Amino acid sequence: MPNSTLYWNGLYDGAIMMSRTQITLDNETHRRARKRAAELGVSFAEYIRNLVVRDLVSPGKATDPSILFALGRSVASDVAENKDAMIAEAFAAPRTVSLRSGRTRRR
Repeated sequence: MPNSTLYWNGLYDGAIMMSRTQITLDNETHRRARKRAAELGVSFAEYIRNLVVRDLVSPGKATDPSILFALGRSVASDVAENKDAMIAEAFAAPRTVSLRSGRTRRR
């Protein structure tokens, strides 16, 4: 059985028909996607299939506007004047990303 999240999630039963499709990517996007597929240990085609399935399976998440509150440090400062720097600081802060195996890595 191929090494794929599609198989791991039980979406294929082994006797599924697939349709061949063709996409056009600019050279840089194609290069980066191939590199990412190699990093994940899957073929380019499997990488693209996984992206499509993940997009179609996961429902769109509504963003809670309250996540914008308490970003950065606003001690004795004018938030309206410094909001861009504060948001940039919050986005630049290290985050962890959960991997499938249960481990985490720094992003």
